[in-house]
Amino acid sequence: MDLTAYRDLWRTPGVMTLMAAALTARMPVMATMVPLAFLAKDASGNFGWAGVVAGAYSIGTAVASVVWARMADRRGARRVVIVTGMAWGLLMAVTALLPYSWYRLLPVAAALAGLCVAPVASTSRAAWPRLVQGGRLRVLYALDASATELLFVVGPMLGAVIVSVASPRAGLLACAVAAAAAIWWFGLKQQPLPVGEAAETERTTARQLLLHRHRLPLVIAFGFMVMGFASMSLGIVAFADEHGNRLIAGVLETVAALGSLIGGLVGGALPGRHDSYVWKRMLAFTVLAGACVFATASVIALAITLFAAGCLIAPTVGALYERLGSMTPAASRTEMFGWVLSGGMIGSAAGSAVGGVVVETFGVRYAWALMAVLGVLGTVAVLRVPPHRPVESTLESAPVAA
Repeated sequence: MDLTAYRDLWRTPGVMTLMAAALTARMPVMATMVPLAFLAKDASGNFGWAGVVAGAYSIGTAVASVVWARMADRRGARRVVIVTGMAWGLLMAVTALLPYSWYRLLPVAAALAGLCVAPVASTSRAAWPRLVQGGRLRVLYALDASATELLFVVGPMLGAVIVSVASPRAGLLACAVAAAAAIWWFGLKQQPLPVGEAAETERTTARQLLLHRHRLPLVIAFGFMVMGFASMSLGIVAFADEHGNRLIAGVLETVAALGSLIGGLVGGALPGRHDSYVWKRMLAFTVLAGACVFATASVIALAITLFAAGCLIAPTVGALYERLGSMTPAASRTEMFGWVLSGGMIGSAAGSAVGGVVVETFGVRYAWALMAVLGVLGTVAVLRVPPHRPVESTLESAPVAA
């Protein structure tokens, strides 16, 4: 391993500040789902309504992510991020303060809040190729993917802590205030959109951007991966319920996330002297995910296999991000990552729905069989995507024609 890659990133002006601002801005948004679900449950009296509210929020996010991302490319990220962030905080505060007797309005309020989720992830990932190039860009995207794993673990946990100590209302209000402040800080770190990029964006349509021989397969593959993650999470919950101890679910989720974090950090520190194909990483992840099918006999066996499979999650996702960032025109990167987010939201919803049917029909272990099938489909999708090459030090920062 070569840890100098991380040292170089630390010394690169603007990189770590923007990374810290992006993670801080995303944390309260990630923490929202737990108090929102409990608020809906307390108001309506059942978790079925909580699922409806969460679904409405997810639909709003999926619909608006591309719109805000494209607007950020056209008009500059700073204005779009700050305005949407303030609107999200206000709408989430309104949702928290709704009387319980108005619980039927919660899906509407949640959908409106979802429509105003600030494009923090899209704008930060679009900014990386402007700050670093070559091998350091590969390392930075791997670090981004690893940090995202921390958000998925720490965010919901913080939301659960506030709900336990105070109440769901207090949790949503805390998230609203923290998000408004953090997103404002992140927005101030965004650089004004270069004039040349703004002009180029006007000439790039969504069709031209998405229907590209390499970018579209990468988005599809990411959707398959997230669909598999949703199936995995459902399988973990069903496995824990089958063993009569729901705490097992939290332990196994943490083990997989820990594997992903370690895998991402180690992968970023590797020298990267050879061509790196996305399909090879995805295939390796698929094999390890498939091995979980045969590890459901005991908690320890499944934990070990999930950790091994998790070690390939962040490196694979990071490679997808890096290829997308390198193959997208600079003026359209934010919109491209907006499409990725929408694809992930759709994949997550589909994975939960299909995974539930698979588990009910065939059994718990087949949740990972579904994940493996989806991994194969994702691997096939990116077979023709060019690899990251060590010699790509200056070319990666240049705009790529659609």
